[in-house]
Amino acid sequence: MKRFVPSLLAVVLSAAPALAQFPDRPPRIVVGQAAGGSSDVIARMVADAISAGMGQRVLVENRPGVNGAIGAEFVARGAADGYTAFQCPMSTLSITAQLPGSGIMDVGAELVPVSNVALSSYGLAVAASGPYRSVADILAGARARPGAVTFGSPGPGSAQHLSGELMNRLGEVNMQHVPYRGAAPAVVDLIAGRIDFMMTNLGDTAGQVRDGSLRLLAQGDPSRFPLFPDLPRIAETLPGFDVTGWFGFCLPRATPVAVITRWDEAIRAAMHSEPFQQRLAAAGFSPFYEGPEAFATRLAADRAKWLDVIRAANLRAQ
Repeated sequence: MKRFVPSLLAVVLSAAPALAQFPDRPPRIVVGQAAGGSSDVIARMVADAISAGMGQRVLVENRPGVNGAIGAEFVARGAADGYTAFQCPMSTLSITAQLPGSGIMDVGAELVPVSNVALSSYGLAVAASGPYRSVADILAGARARPGAVTFGSPGPGSAQHLSGELMNRLGEVNMQHVPYRGAAPAVVDLIAGRIDFMMTNLGDTAGQVRDGSLRLLAQGDPSRFPLFPDLPRIAETLPGFDVTGWFGFCLPRATPVAVITRWDEAIRAAMHSEPFQQRLAAAGFSPFYEGPEAFATRLAADRAKWLDVIRAANLRAQ
């Protein structure tokens, strides 16, 4: 008996109704951070904003660990049917995914970018009572006392950690990284003067700057952060320094193009909503939409930049 082999046309036609009906049940967004963090806040805002356009309530599920890589790997290894997206922050896909020795798959290569919705600005913060008044002061201290100047971060492999390593590389200095279990304890020690400086999300430390416990010396990217529009740029002292955080959404690489487009269209429609943009801005983010192609270009550029820093500093996962 002749074995029946379906033609390519038949396969495409059989798949078409499923794609046309997507989604016919609630899709979900996986967040690689704990509830309440920046990724979680943005994921929940987007889920609320796109549910009507998707025709289904979009759920949010937290799977924290390894700076987001646990959740990212869960999505990358899952079904490529479009029902599980990942809230992909810059640090997870561009940095953590490329650290040797993590035991985690390179999720930055296994997830396909769908839409970017927000940028975040990093700033160099010091204790208001400390001696530093500029980036040049910090670099001068590092050159005068090699290995003595310290910078904190929420943990090894975080964007804040790699930002300090980028300063080491561009400034040809040796400042010591002090990792913490999260940003909050690092900020406490920064205010107390137990570490010299920290690269931090500007929105996260606005309160401490306003109450006078922290001083911002410079911003890490060329944008104008609304709360601190007059900050100098680190690149003015260290040419080539540019750290911009972003928060987008990704799907497994084998997801059908039609389903990727469905997610992108829903997110793009939400980004045209002024109330949604206002919610993002009020949470300390700069609303910024990029579709699949532009977002993929950004991801590729950031992965190349941070891989150079990882190799130059001989970093490994801890």
